Amino acid sequence: MKINAENLNINLRHIRALHGIVQQGTFSAAAASLGIVPSALSEVIRQLEAQIGAPLFDRSTRPPSVTPLGRDFLRDTEPLLEGMDRAIKRLRQSAGLEQGALSIGASPSAISELVAPVLAEFLNDNPGISCVIHDDIAEELAGMVSDGRLDLAIAGRAHQSPDLRQREVMRDLFGLACRADHPLAARDVVHLAEIPAERLIGLDAKTGTHQLLKQSGLLTGALLHPKLRAHSTIAQLCMIRAGMGVALLPRNAVLLFRDPAITFQEIADLRLWRMLYLLQPARRAQSHAAQSFVARLERTLPALRNSGG
Repeated sequence: MKINAENLNINLRHIRALHGIVQQGTFSAAAASLGIVPSALSEVIRQLEAQIGAPLFDRSTRPPSVTPLGRDFLRDTEPLLEGMDRAIKRLRQSAGLEQGALSIGASPSAISELVAPVLAEFLNDNPGISCVIHDDIAEELAGMVSDGRLDLAIAGRAHQSPDLRQREVMRDLFGLACRADHPLAARDVVHLAEIPAERLIGLDAKTGTHQLLKQSGLLTGALLHPKLRAHSTIAQLCMIRAGMGVALLPRNAVLLFRDPAITFQEIADLRLWRMLYLLQPARRAQSHAAQSFVARLERTLPALRNSGG
Protein backbone atom coordinates (compact mmCIF):
# COMPACT_ATOMS: atom_id res chain seq x y z
CA MET A 1 0.00 0.00 0.00
CA LYS A 2 1.41 3.40 -0.98
CA ILE A 3 1.36 6.03 1.77
CA ASN A 4 0.79 9.66 0.76
CA ALA A 5 3.30 11.67 2.78
CA GLU A 6 1.12 14.81 2.49
CA ASN A 7 -1.59 13.13 4.61
CA LEU A 8 0.64 11.97 7.48
CA ASN A 9 -0.24 14.99 9.67
CA ILE A 10 -3.98 14.22 9.53
CA ASN A 11 -4.77 11.48 11.98
CA LEU A 12 -7.68 9.75 13.66
CA ARG A 13 -7.81 12.41 16.39
CA HIS A 14 -8.60 15.10 13.82
CA ILE A 15 -11.29 13.02 12.13
CA ARG A 16 -12.96 12.02 15.42
CA ALA A 17 -12.99 15.66 16.50
CA LEU A 18 -14.81 16.75 13.33
CA HIS A 19 -17.38 13.96 13.60
CA GLY A 20 -17.83 14.64 17.33
CA ILE A 21 -18.71 18.31 16.75
CA VAL A 22 -21.30 17.43 14.10
CA GLN A 23 -22.82 14.66 16.22
CA GLN A 24 -22.98 16.75 19.43
CA GLY A 25 -24.04 20.01 17.76
CA THR A 26 -21.57 22.34 19.48
CA PHE A 27 -17.85 22.58 20.16
CA SER A 28 -18.37 22.55 23.93
CA ALA A 29 -20.63 19.47 23.88
CA ALA A 30 -18.21 17.64 21.57
CA ALA A 31 -15.24 18.55 23.80
CA ALA A 32 -17.05 17.11 26.82
CA SER A 33 -17.87 13.86 24.96
CA LEU A 34 -14.24 13.52 23.83
CA GLY A 35 -12.85 14.26 27.29
CA ILE A 36 -10.95 17.42 26.34
CA VAL A 37 -11.41 21.16 26.95
CA PRO A 38 -13.10 23.26 24.20
CA SER A 39 -9.91 25.20 23.48
CA ALA A 40 -8.03 21.98 22.76
CA LEU A 41 -10.82 20.83 20.42
CA SER A 42 -10.73 24.16 18.59
CA GLU A 43 -6.96 23.73 18.15
CA VAL A 44 -7.43 20.24 16.69
CA ILE A 45 -9.91 21.59 14.12
CA ARG A 46 -7.59 24.52 13.35
CA GLN A 47 -4.76 22.03 12.64
CA LEU A 48 -7.04 19.99 10.38
CA GLU A 49 -8.12 23.04 8.42
CA ALA A 50 -4.50 24.12 8.09
CA GLN A 51 -3.58 20.74 6.64
CA ILE A 52 -6.51 20.82 4.20
CA GLY A 53 -6.01 24.49 3.31
CA ALA A 54 -9.68 25.46 3.63
CA PRO A 55 -12.23 26.03 6.42
CA LEU A 56 -14.49 23.16 7.49
CA PHE A 57 -16.80 25.37 9.58
CA ASP A 58 -18.57 28.64 8.80
CA ARG A 59 -17.76 30.63 11.92
CA SER A 60 -20.09 33.49 11.00
CA THR A 61 -23.00 31.39 12.25
CA ARG A 62 -23.82 30.47 15.85
CA PRO A 63 -23.07 27.71 16.44
CA PRO A 64 -20.56 27.37 13.56
CA SER A 65 -22.02 25.27 10.73
CA VAL A 66 -20.22 22.75 8.58
CA THR A 67 -19.15 23.95 5.14
CA PRO A 68 -19.96 21.89 2.00
CA LEU A 69 -16.29 20.85 1.95
CA GLY A 70 -16.63 19.69 5.56
CA ARG A 71 -19.76 17.68 4.75
CA ASP A 72 -17.94 15.93 1.91
CA PHE A 73 -15.06 15.11 4.24
CA LEU A 74 -17.47 13.78 6.86
CA ARG A 75 -19.11 11.50 4.29
CA ASP A 76 -15.78 10.21 2.99
CA THR A 77 -14.32 9.50 6.43
CA GLU A 78 -17.41 7.92 8.01
CA PRO A 79 -16.54 4.40 6.70
CA LEU A 80 -13.02 4.84 8.07
CA LEU A 81 -14.27 5.51 11.60
CA GLU A 82 -16.82 2.71 11.43
CA GLY A 83 -14.16 0.26 10.21
CA MET A 84 -11.74 1.35 12.93
CA ASP A 85 -14.41 0.97 15.60
CA ARG A 86 -15.24 -2.54 14.35
CA ALA A 87 -11.56 -3.50 14.27
CA ILE A 88 -10.98 -2.26 17.83
CA LYS A 89 -14.10 -4.05 19.05
CA ARG A 90 -12.97 -7.33 17.45
CA LEU A 91 -9.49 -6.85 18.88
CA ARG A 92 -10.86 -6.39 22.39
CA GLN A 93 -13.21 -9.34 21.99
CA SER A 94 -10.38 -11.60 20.80
CA ALA A 95 -8.11 -10.43 23.62
CA GLY A 96 -10.88 -11.26 26.08
CA LEU A 97 -11.71 -14.55 24.31
CA GLU A 98 -15.22 -13.27 23.53
CA GLN A 99 -14.56 -14.39 19.99
CA GLY A 100 -11.79 -15.98 17.96
CA ALA A 101 -10.79 -19.17 16.22
CA LEU A 102 -8.62 -22.13 17.17
CA SER A 103 -7.25 -24.78 14.80
CA ILE A 104 -5.81 -27.92 16.40
CA GLY A 105 -4.12 -30.92 14.84
CA ALA A 106 -4.05 -34.27 16.59
CA SER A 107 -3.46 -37.93 16.04
CA PRO A 108 -6.78 -39.81 16.49
CA SER A 109 -5.74 -41.39 19.81
CA ALA A 110 -4.67 -37.99 21.15
CA ILE A 111 -8.09 -36.54 20.43
CA SER A 112 -10.07 -38.78 22.75
CA GLU A 113 -7.46 -39.07 25.51
CA LEU A 114 -5.96 -35.58 25.61
CA VAL A 115 -7.47 -32.97 23.34
CA ALA A 116 -11.22 -33.55 23.67
CA PRO A 117 -11.50 -33.40 27.50
CA VAL A 118 -9.48 -30.18 27.74
CA LEU A 119 -11.08 -28.63 24.66
CA ALA A 120 -14.60 -29.35 25.93
CA GLU A 121 -13.89 -27.38 29.11
CA PHE A 122 -12.14 -24.60 27.18
CA LEU A 123 -15.03 -24.10 24.74
CA ASN A 124 -17.58 -24.30 27.53
CA ASP A 125 -15.79 -21.44 29.30
CA ASN A 126 -15.27 -19.51 26.04
CA PRO A 127 -18.39 -20.04 23.89
CA GLY A 128 -17.36 -17.31 21.44
CA ILE A 129 -14.37 -19.35 20.22
CA SER A 130 -14.82 -21.52 17.13
CA CYS A 131 -12.58 -24.55 16.68
CA VAL A 132 -11.61 -27.09 14.04
CA ILE A 133 -9.68 -30.31 14.71
CA HIS A 134 -7.57 -31.86 11.96
CA ASP A 135 -6.34 -35.43 12.37
CA ASP A 136 -3.38 -36.74 10.39
CA ILE A 137 0.07 -38.26 10.77
CA ALA A 138 2.70 -36.36 12.75
CA GLU A 139 4.75 -35.10 9.82
CA GLU A 140 1.70 -33.64 8.07
CA LEU A 141 0.52 -31.97 11.26
CA ALA A 142 4.00 -30.58 11.94
CA GLY A 143 4.08 -29.02 8.48
CA MET A 144 0.67 -27.44 9.04
CA VAL A 145 1.80 -25.95 12.35
CA SER A 146 5.01 -24.63 10.77
CA ASP A 147 3.26 -22.88 7.89
CA GLY A 148 0.41 -21.48 9.98
CA ARG A 149 -2.47 -23.69 8.87
CA LEU A 150 -2.74 -25.01 12.43
CA ASP A 151 -2.25 -23.15 15.71
CA LEU A 152 -0.86 -26.25 17.39
CA ALA A 153 -0.95 -30.04 17.28
CA ILE A 154 -0.60 -33.05 19.56
CA ALA A 155 1.00 -35.97 17.80
CA GLY A 156 4.08 -38.16 17.64
CA ARG A 157 7.48 -36.53 17.28
CA ALA A 158 8.13 -34.96 13.90
CA HIS A 159 11.49 -34.24 12.26
CA GLN A 160 13.37 -31.43 13.99
CA SER A 161 12.73 -28.03 12.47
CA PRO A 162 13.74 -24.51 13.55
CA ASP A 163 10.13 -23.50 12.84
CA LEU A 164 8.74 -26.00 15.32
CA ARG A 165 8.78 -26.37 19.10
CA GLN A 166 8.06 -29.86 20.47
CA ARG A 167 7.32 -30.71 24.10
CA GLU A 168 6.50 -34.15 25.40
CA VAL A 169 2.93 -34.56 26.61
CA MET A 170 2.60 -38.26 27.44
CA ARG A 171 3.83 -41.73 26.52
CA ASP A 172 2.13 -45.09 26.15
CA LEU A 173 3.29 -48.64 25.63
CA PHE A 174 3.19 -50.59 22.39
CA GLY A 175 1.39 -53.91 22.46
CA LEU A 176 -0.77 -56.26 20.43
CA ALA A 177 -4.22 -55.23 19.24
CA CYS A 178 -6.46 -58.21 18.56
CA ARG A 179 -10.09 -59.21 18.66
CA ALA A 180 -11.43 -60.28 22.02
CA ASP A 181 -12.06 -63.79 20.72
CA HIS A 182 -8.53 -64.18 19.28
CA PRO A 183 -6.48 -66.98 20.92
CA LEU A 184 -3.78 -64.51 22.03
CA ALA A 185 -6.37 -62.36 23.82
CA ALA A 186 -6.66 -65.01 26.52
CA ARG A 187 -2.92 -65.23 27.15
CA ASP A 188 -1.37 -63.71 30.27
CA VAL A 189 1.89 -63.08 28.41
CA VAL A 190 2.47 -62.64 24.67
CA HIS A 191 5.86 -62.83 22.92
CA LEU A 192 6.81 -61.52 19.50
CA ALA A 193 7.47 -65.06 18.24
CA GLU A 194 3.84 -65.95 18.91
CA ILE A 195 2.39 -63.21 16.72
CA PRO A 196 1.18 -64.62 13.37
CA ALA A 197 3.12 -62.51 10.86
CA GLU A 198 0.81 -63.58 8.03
CA ARG A 199 -2.12 -62.05 9.95
CA LEU A 200 -0.37 -58.85 10.96
CA ILE A 201 -1.86 -55.54 9.77
CA GLY A 202 0.80 -52.87 9.39
CA LEU A 203 0.69 -49.12 8.80
CA ASP A 204 1.92 -46.93 5.99
CA ALA A 205 5.70 -46.42 6.11
CA LYS A 206 5.24 -42.64 6.52
CA THR A 207 3.44 -42.99 9.84
CA GLY A 208 5.16 -42.37 13.14
CA THR A 209 4.01 -45.77 14.43
CA HIS A 210 5.79 -47.63 11.63
CA GLN A 211 8.91 -45.50 12.07
CA LEU A 212 9.04 -46.26 15.81
CA LEU A 213 8.71 -49.99 15.20
CA LYS A 214 11.42 -49.82 12.56
CA GLN A 215 13.82 -47.78 14.67
CA SER A 216 13.39 -50.07 17.68
CA GLY A 217 15.44 -52.79 15.96
CA LEU A 218 13.22 -55.42 17.62
CA LEU A 219 11.25 -56.41 14.53
CA THR A 220 12.40 -58.10 11.37
CA GLY A 221 10.93 -59.60 8.24
CA ALA A 222 7.15 -59.89 8.01
CA LEU A 223 6.62 -58.40 11.46
CA LEU A 224 8.12 -55.15 10.20
CA HIS A 225 6.86 -55.38 6.62
CA PRO A 226 3.54 -57.26 6.68
CA LYS A 227 1.70 -57.99 3.47
CA LEU A 228 -1.44 -56.26 4.72
CA ARG A 229 -1.23 -52.55 5.52
CA ALA A 230 -3.61 -49.71 6.38
CA HIS A 231 -3.29 -45.97 5.91
CA SER A 232 -4.53 -45.08 9.39
CA THR A 233 -5.00 -46.46 12.88
CA ILE A 234 -8.76 -46.18 12.48
CA ALA A 235 -8.62 -48.40 9.40
CA GLN A 236 -6.45 -50.88 11.34
CA LEU A 237 -8.98 -51.08 14.15
CA CYS A 238 -11.84 -51.59 11.72
CA MET A 239 -9.92 -54.45 10.06
CA ILE A 240 -9.11 -56.02 13.42
CA ARG A 241 -12.74 -55.83 14.48
CA ALA A 242 -13.70 -57.55 11.22
CA GLY A 243 -11.39 -60.42 12.10
CA MET A 244 -8.81 -59.71 9.40
CA GLY A 245 -5.82 -59.88 11.72
CA VAL A 246 -3.84 -58.25 14.55
CA ALA A 247 -1.63 -55.16 14.83
CA LEU A 248 1.20 -53.66 16.84
CA LEU A 249 -0.04 -50.37 18.26
CA PRO A 250 0.29 -48.06 21.28
CA ARG A 251 -2.21 -48.71 24.06
CA ASN A 252 -4.20 -45.48 23.61
CA ALA A 253 -4.56 -46.14 19.91
CA VAL A 254 -5.97 -49.62 20.59
CA LEU A 255 -8.40 -48.23 23.16
CA LEU A 256 -9.41 -45.36 20.89
CA PHE A 257 -13.11 -46.30 20.77
CA ARG A 258 -13.28 -48.30 24.00
CA ASP A 259 -14.50 -51.14 21.77
CA PRO A 260 -15.06 -54.31 23.85
CA ALA A 261 -14.47 -56.36 20.71
CA ILE A 262 -10.81 -55.24 20.59
CA THR A 263 -8.26 -55.91 23.32
CA PHE A 264 -4.75 -54.73 24.12
CA GLN A 265 -2.13 -57.29 25.13
CA GLU A 266 1.30 -56.36 26.46
CA ILE A 267 4.21 -58.04 24.67
CA ALA A 268 6.91 -59.28 27.03
CA ASP A 269 9.82 -58.74 24.62
CA LEU A 270 8.60 -55.46 23.04
CA ARG A 271 9.25 -52.70 25.55
CA LEU A 272 8.62 -49.81 23.21
CA TRP A 273 6.91 -46.53 24.02
CA ARG A 274 5.15 -44.04 21.77
CA MET A 275 5.57 -40.44 22.91
CA LEU A 276 3.08 -37.70 22.10
CA TYR A 277 4.23 -34.11 21.79
CA LEU A 278 2.71 -30.67 21.77
CA LEU A 279 3.80 -29.06 18.50
CA GLN A 280 3.86 -25.27 18.45
CA PRO A 281 5.33 -22.67 16.07
CA ALA A 282 8.77 -21.53 17.21
CA ARG A 283 9.01 -18.36 15.12
CA ARG A 284 5.43 -17.14 15.02
CA ALA A 285 3.39 -15.50 17.75
CA GLN A 286 0.28 -17.45 18.63
CA SER A 287 -3.24 -16.07 18.91
CA HIS A 288 -4.65 -15.30 22.32
CA ALA A 289 -7.05 -18.24 21.94
CA ALA A 290 -4.16 -20.63 21.20
CA GLN A 291 -2.10 -19.30 24.12
CA SER A 292 -5.04 -19.72 26.48
CA PHE A 293 -5.71 -23.27 25.30
CA VAL A 294 -2.04 -24.22 25.75
CA ALA A 295 -2.09 -22.72 29.25
CA ARG A 296 -5.05 -24.93 30.09
CA LEU A 297 -3.24 -27.97 28.68
CA GLU A 298 -0.26 -27.15 30.89
CA ARG A 299 -2.46 -26.96 33.97
CA THR A 300 -4.09 -30.29 33.08
CA LEU A 301 -1.12 -32.38 31.97
CA PRO A 302 1.72 -32.83 34.48
CA ALA A 303 4.23 -33.96 31.83
CA LEU A 304 3.66 -30.80 29.81
CA ARG A 305 3.68 -28.60 32.89
CA ASN A 306 7.10 -29.96 33.85
CA SER A 307 8.63 -29.81 30.38
CA GLY A 308 9.93 -26.27 30.56
CA GLY A 309 6.69 -24.38 29.78
